[in-house]
Amino acid sequence: MSSLQDQLSNLVYSTDGGRVKQEKPEMEITPSDGFAHVRRETKGRKGKGVVTITGLGLDAKALKVLAKKLKQTCGTGGTVVGEIIEIQGDKRDVIKTVLEKNGFKVKFIGG
Repeated sequence: MSSLQDQLSNLVYSTDGGRVKQEKPEMEITPSDGFAHVRRETKGRKGKGVVTITGLGLDAKALKVLAKKLKQTCGTGGTVVGEIIEIQGDKRDVIKTVLEKNGFKVKFIGG
């Protein structure tokens, strides 16, 4: 019976273990190539422009802190999706200055 319980990943009820929480897999951080890639995208966003920043090589907590600083500086909204920071609008020049102040080299990709 215990081997059956080992095979089940979603335990519904147990009297001897207390709360059973699913373990979250640790997200691997993609190493940076030394450049922050800044790209303007509109595809899949109903024509609205978004600037995406990739290749930073930071963990999730540091990405959120940097995204918050970028959003406050640009005066727009944004989010962190995986390892990508998305900032609304076309504020590439402002984003470049903030990233360079934080020690990143910036490379524009696309138009």
